[in-house]
Amino acid sequence: MSAFAATFSDAISLLATFDHTVAEIVVLSLQVSGGAVLLGTLIGLPLGACIAVGRFPGKNTLSVLVNGLMGLPSVVVGVVVYLLLSRSGPFGGFGLLYTPLAMVIAQSLLVIPLMAAITRQVVEDVWQRYAEELQLMRFSWWDSVTTLLYDCRHSLLVAVLAGLGRAMSEVGAVMIVGGNIDRATRVMTTAIALETSKGDLALAIALGVVLIVIILALNALAFVLRHWAMRRYG
Repeated sequence: MSAFAATFSDAISLLATFDHTVAEIVVLSLQVSGGAVLLGTLIGLPLGACIAVGRFPGKNTLSVLVNGLMGLPSVVVGVVVYLLLSRSGPFGGFGLLYTPLAMVIAQSLLVIPLMAAITRQVVEDVWQRYAEELQLMRFSWWDSVTTLLYDCRHSLLVAVLAGLGRAMSEVGAVMIVGGNIDRATRVMTTAIALETSKGDLALAIALGVVLIVIILALNALAFVLRHWAMRRYG
């Protein structure tokens, strides 16, 4: 058997036997990325809708800024969060550095602009069609925001999935603020990078397979739910 085939065979064995190391890393990855996406949903979606509906000075500048932050380099975010959470930083007293919570914060700063930018575009398109109707019904600014968010909820799955994909594929920021500590802050992407550099390709491939399967499964589930909801509720 070639080295290539042997490596894949070992990776499949790790998955088939529900290796404890793999399971531990996967669970932590889901917890960290899930926390970041939850914050992104609670902050990014309303923020994007507020920008779309609001009328205020600097709206176009803010829209451009949010769109620009979609491509924010993860290592820059990691360094900024590291400085904020380090002992000499303003939040150093909380002892958050090299913890899963620090990783959630870093990932949240990456996914919030992405989710806000997508939400702004989706809601803005709907707002252009219903603005006059909502104004005639004397909807307040906030009522318009909440109504449009609810009306666009199926389309906004795209924003949530985009945030999840960004969070789960993140390496640089979580490596800096989490430290890639075994059994503490090691997630799938950082573990793949580490194990590849160590030469443990079987574990790296096993984690890569799990990562791809999770992302594909979530996208498939979102696709099914969206089409079911659109058929049922229109």
